[in-house]
Amino acid sequence: MINAQEELEDLFLKGNQDYLANISVDNVIFGYHDKELKVLLLRNPNFGSWMLPGGYIKKTEDVEKAATRVAHQRTGLDHLFLQQFKVFSTPGRNRDPHITPEVLSQLTGLKIDENHWMFQPIVSIGFYTLTEFSKAKINGSFFAEVAQWWDINTLPPLLFDHTQIILEALKALRLHIYHYPVGYELLPEKFTLPEIRALYETVLGTKIDDRNFTRKLLSLGIIKNTNELKNVAGHRPPYLYTFNKEVYSMALKDGVSIF
Repeated sequence: MINAQEELEDLFLKGNQDYLANISVDNVIFGYHDKELKVLLLRNPNFGSWMLPGGYIKKTEDVEKAATRVAHQRTGLDHLFLQQFKVFSTPGRNRDPHITPEVLSQLTGLKIDENHWMFQPIVSIGFYTLTEFSKAKINGSFFAEVAQWWDINTLPPLLFDHTQIILEALKALRLHIYHYPVGYELLPEKFTLPEIRALYETVLGTKIDDRNFTRKLLSLGIIKNTNELKNVAGHRPPYLYTFNKEVYSMALKDGVSIF
């Protein structure tokens, strides 16, 4: 059975036989928890800074399949909402002072120089993924040993152009919230009215008129009362609601504004 070190050596020595050398995917995996929009980041101790989940595209798959594979590897979940949003191609974007031929040589035990295939110019296709925070089982790997959620407002220093990629993903998410079932993908199956309002306020970064927002969701039939109560210590228990996904999807398709 191949071990992690052998897999690492195989990637660096023969990876260009299995993967496209000059194109990759970077996946901004969003989750929502405790009124915070979170991003899943990875860190290899040898590199110091954090980075986005991503990887090269196998010669046997298309870019969507590659992004889906990355999302599954990092969250353990299937059938996640996935959206391509931008291509990143600035010359030198895959160069970083933290990742040099010397560092990679020390990490892999192989002789790696500036001519190695991984140091050639790389174009990255940006995707964002939406996942329910409580269901994700985040996972690192031999190449990125730590995986952690970070609040979108308190990101650490990132490798390459990954800060820019996250900001562009957030911009795309805020535009797409009017056309895609963002709430359905990020909230648990059952939620309270204050919880759904807090989600949209967090994603959009602005306050929403509470009464008009919830009234419209209910009048359109986008959400419905389950007649179940949420146990809240010391407070009057609020009702739990759930999405009517068919109505929600139709409203978004027809361009109905819920704001």
